[in-house]
Formats: sequence, C-alpha cells, structure tokens
Amino acid sequence: MVPTVLVFAGLDPGGGAGLAADIAAIGALGGHALPVATALTVQDNNRVHEVQPVDAGLILRQAGVLIDCCGIDAVKIGIPGSRENAAAIARLLRRLRAADPGLPVVLDPVLASGHGDALGKGDAVALLAELLPLATVLVPNLPEAAALGAVPCEHVLLTGGHGEGDMVVNRWLRGGVEQRAWRLPRLPHAYHGSGCTLAAAIAARLALGDPMAQALGRAQDYCHQTLAQAFRIAPGQRIPRRILQAHRNH
Repeated sequence: MVPTVLVFAGLDPGGGAGLAADIAAIGALGGHALPVATALTVQDNNRVHEVQPVDAGLILRQAGVLIDCCGIDAVKIGIPGSRENAAAIARLLRRLRAADPGLPVVLDPVLASGHGDALGKGDAVALLAELLPLATVLVPNLPEAAALGAVPCEHVLLTGGHGEGDMVVNRWLRGGVEQRAWRLPRLPHAYHGSGCTLAAAIAARLALGDPMAQALGRAQDYCHQTLAQAFRIAPGQRIPRRILQAHRNH
C-alpha cells in the first residue's frame, strides 16, 4: 500500500501553492495525497485577490468518506479558511487520533500571503487556536512564529527564509528547546508555495515512516532542490519544481 497523507488546504488556480503544491510534493516523495479543499481562491503567482471558504459540512463529508475507506498515514493542514472549517478539521483529527494516537499531523500556520493578503475569514491567529494542540509538527516562518507566540505543539520547525545573510537557518525545537539547526544556502528569488512544499514534504516523510529528525532533514533537502530548480510562469514569484525526477529526464 502507498502511504497516504490527508491534506486540508485551499485551491490555488495558479498551481503554485495550496493543494496543487501538496499533491505534487507528496507524490514526488512516494506518498499519495488525499486532498480536501477548505477554500477556493482567486490568486496568481504573486497576489491573493479573494478567498471563499468551503462549507464546513462539505469538508466533513469530503474527508469522512476518505477516512472510512483509506488508511491515513499522516495529515497536512494549510489554510482552514474559516473558524467553522478549523473546528470541522479538529473534529476529524480527534476521530483519527482516537483510532491512531500517534498519527503525525503537520500544520503550516499560513497567516497571510507573502504580500500580506488575507487567506480566510476572521482573525488568522484565532482560526488556528483549536488546531495547534492537535499538531505534531508546526512549520512557521519567522513572522508567523512571532504572531503565534508560545504554541502547544511538541515539535516546531522554525524556518529562516525571512531572515538575513547568505545562509537560511531552520531550527527544530522540541518542547521549546532547540534540538538541531540546518543551514542552507539562500537562493536569489522569491517563491510561491515554498512553505506548502516544505510542510507537505515533512508530512510525506513521516507517512513513509521516517523518524522526526530524518523527516525534517530530508524534507528540507527536497524543498531546497525544488526552489533551486524553480521556474517562471509569469513575472514575479517563481514556482518550485516539485517533480524533480521528471525535470532531470528532459
């Protein structure tokens, strides 16, 4: 059986972030994404112009049939879209955890687009309040971590892309204590969907059975490769090339 990752995220019609990014990254690493749409968006590779949350009942029905028929090896959460959707996802997570207490849940706490565009209805930090205690791994960037403050997640991978210097430093915290730091060369462009790619890759590696340190390390290596090979679809932010093997064969 191919390991599965149940994904909750928004639909980006430009194919750079959200469900499109998650499906590609999880598939590239050998897993299979089960994508549940939490919101429909109007966006391009640079800006988010509109977000329309999906009805919470539809989220429950989308995921419910998958949980009934498939084994779930990990969960990845992007934008919930609304407080009602966050509550619905939390309800589903509690159902999954009742059957599998060790189920890995990776939460990408996307509070806004890179340009500060809102990605849901209501206060972005408040939307995550019910999901944070259910997450195994939180993957915030520096501004997101500052906005969230102390979090109840056991594992946090604090990404340093918004920092300065020639190297990006990503720090793994467990119980608030730094376990390890990874230093990666800073790349020259801006990228659309890099956070989605990293969080999805972590979920895929955990679904495949990697221990936490190995999952975090391998996911970062993969994500850095996708950014190094990123491509343009329009002026502005580049799209990570998530299907690396296909790129090498052409």
